[in-house]
Amino acid sequence: MTRSTPPSTTIDIFGEVLFDCFPDGRRVLGGAPFNVAWHLHAFGAAPRLISAVGDDADGSRVRQAMLDWGMDLSGLQTDPDHPTGIVAVSIQDGEPEYQIIPDRAFDHIRADAVPPAGQLLYHGTLALRGAVTAGALEHIVSAGHALRILDVNLRDPWWSLAPTLAHLRGAAWVKLNRDELARLAGADEPLARTRLIEIATDFRRRHALGALVVTLGSAGALAIGGDDEPIQVAPPSRSRVVDTVGAGDAFAAALILGLIHEWPLATTLERAQSFASRIVTQPGATAADPDLYRPYREHWGLSAP
Repeated sequence: MTRSTPPSTTIDIFGEVLFDCFPDGRRVLGGAPFNVAWHLHAFGAAPRLISAVGDDADGSRVRQAMLDWGMDLSGLQTDPDHPTGIVAVSIQDGEPEYQIIPDRAFDHIRADAVPPAGQLLYHGTLALRGAVTAGALEHIVSAGHALRILDVNLRDPWWSLAPTLAHLRGAAWVKLNRDELARLAGADEPLARTRLIEIATDFRRRHALGALVVTLGSAGALAIGGDDEPIQVAPPSRSRVVDTVGAGDAFAAALILGLIHEWPLATTLERAQSFASRIVTQPGATAADPDLYRPYREHWGLSAP
């Protein structure tokens, strides 16, 4: 396959960076935006993480990990008054549950320290629980990006309906899971396939989205693009699930690659599912191992970072 030159697109990845703390004592560096930026860098893209860490040992660990991986630190702020984020993770019936500790550095991303806007903006909803960080996002959005991707994360009690729906305005793509779609669309019943497609199509039209991507856990994912033709992919049956933490972030990274490389939506969805299916076969959401990414770069025609 012909290898493509990495596009010059600066991808602003906005939101939380934190440590996932597991019951067995492991502390794993993560947070959805951090994970997405980590993957994108390994795929030869140009992500710039816009976040904040504390002036503490964990903050130093974040910076060192990013330096070692070769990532852009120009958007990473240091907050002297709030510690680096942490999340207590437990696994219930094979699925992760999160206790997200409040008032952390990523809740205080400052608008006056944000670099000039890039060409693409990716953000979630979790970091917007804090007024300071929400204000920084408003500042970034007002500066203008050619494309914006919203990755919905409805973590109780850190979200409410009206502000979440307001963030949909102007988004090129929105990614969420089946339950999040039902909650935002006001559906009061389980979303079987036919009903899911109907609600997803209506949701995309109503909010004027370029594309809506609905992740379906072990059933794969569904996408509705501008032609309202549903595209669905399923994970390979041979996948051995070890840890589902970070699967959605891997999926989101491949979605962004699809946008900047202008892959067809069906191709993008297939590649996102393929990479997410690989991530769930390992413990943790990322790995500092270039060999993890090499076969995907080669198959997808991407240059190395």
